Amino acid sequence: MVDLRLLRQFVAVAEELHFHRAAARLHMSQPPLTAAIRRLEEEIGSELILRGNRTLGLTAAGAVLLEEARLLLQQADRALLATQDAAAGRTGSIRLGYVGSALYGRLPEVIRNFRQAHADVRLELIEATSARQIQMLREKRLDVGVVIPPVFDAEDMQLQRFDTDRLAIALPRAHPLAQGDAVTIAELADEPFVLWPAREGRGFHSQVVRLCAAAGFTPRVVQEAHGMHAVLSLVAVEAGISVVPASMVGFRSEEVAYRHLQGDEAGFELHLCVRSDESLPAVRLFLDRS
Repeated sequence: MVDLRLLRQFVAVAEELHFHRAAARLHMSQPPLTAAIRRLEEEIGSELILRGNRTLGLTAAGAVLLEEARLLLQQADRALLATQDAAAGRTGSIRLGYVGSALYGRLPEVIRNFRQAHADVRLELIEATSARQIQMLREKRLDVGVVIPPVFDAEDMQLQRFDTDRLAIALPRAHPLAQGDAVTIAELADEPFVLWPAREGRGFHSQVVRLCAAAGFTPRVVQEAHGMHAVLSLVAVEAGISVVPASMVGFRSEEVAYRHLQGDEAGFELHLCVRSDESLPAVRLFLDRS
């Protein structure tokens, strides 16, 4: 095995065709450089430099070694740079999960800024409910999740505040309540609800149920759907009404009317979620920039 340092010294001599100039280029004295080239020739078993009163040129073996050494040193430099980039989080990939409503908050801006700053890190986006994201994180099929807390049975996860949102009532455009400017939860007591399974988003589901309970009723759920886009699509075809993140106001707005809910109890947060033992530099960099 030839030392890469010997190859760099040989390339300098072969390109300069002058030991003194090559030594100056390498910031070393000439005698150790001359000895190094002799040692390289002994290791290879062939003369590489044509010598006379001054360096005249390369032997056939030297010419071949110069071409191959340049390629090898370029590859070594690329390997070192790639390793340093990976260690600093400048390259790699991140599998990013998110609840559907997150795309209507600050997540797109965070993704855009991260991609502009770290173009060599590939972001793979996966929409999933909070519960599904926790499962995928645990199975190492996700690296980062955007979830709605509280997150249950996730002692092995680390949460970081990311965004805020609040609740809004979603009604079919033709619904009588959609004709007014404001709607309260209490006015929904006799309405059929379209919601999502509690097991898929227990924190969000519980918040809606608590609001209804505070208004004196339990929501009558006539249909469940996985994900907010599916819920709102069912509202659009008049399968029922729902309570959804206010950030989604505008989704299918020709068919769905939205009315914001007032009060602190209607607000909620979104958190970034990662495994507690997550150590990928690119993931830690994404968390720092979020």
